[in-house]
Amino acid sequence: MDTLSYKTISANKATAEKEWVVIDAENMVLGRLASKVAKMLRGKYKPNFTPHVDCGDNVIVINAEKIALTGKKMTDKVYIRHTGYPGGQRFQSPLEVLAKYPERLVEKAVRGMLPKNRLGRELYRNLHVVVGAEHKFEAQKPKVVDLNTIK
Repeated sequence: MDTLSYKTISANKATAEKEWVVIDAENMVLGRLASKVAKMLRGKYKPNFTPHVDCGDNVIVINAEKIALTGKKMTDKVYIRHTGYPGGQRFQSPLEVLAKYPERLVEKAVRGMLPKNRLGRELYRNLHVVVGAEHKFEAQKPKVVDLNTIK
């Protein structure tokens, strides 16, 4: 067996083949969408995946306001934040978040599935969530991906 032909290829910033991808979030379940988007941002679907390098794609999620949650999560789930002041804990349901900032549900779900370090913060910058079907990234010639075909 020739061992020279079986060398592991490690990607770096220069050799990473990054693409632009459009994903339609209409009628998709939030958690399932977020996990697949996080994998695409990380580059786990690529054969040259390297854990410590940003080798994932730039992902554009359109129709973020048409996302679905299963069960009674739309009213019973609670997002908690703190203002920084004593007694400053604030609670919001996904229904309230969706009414005011529709893109934040997808952003928050994807961000929670990325690594909690400097690489995760860099990967999060490659996510672009848009309300509606129109986006400003047509110049990058993104390709449309159907997440139902990806495992």
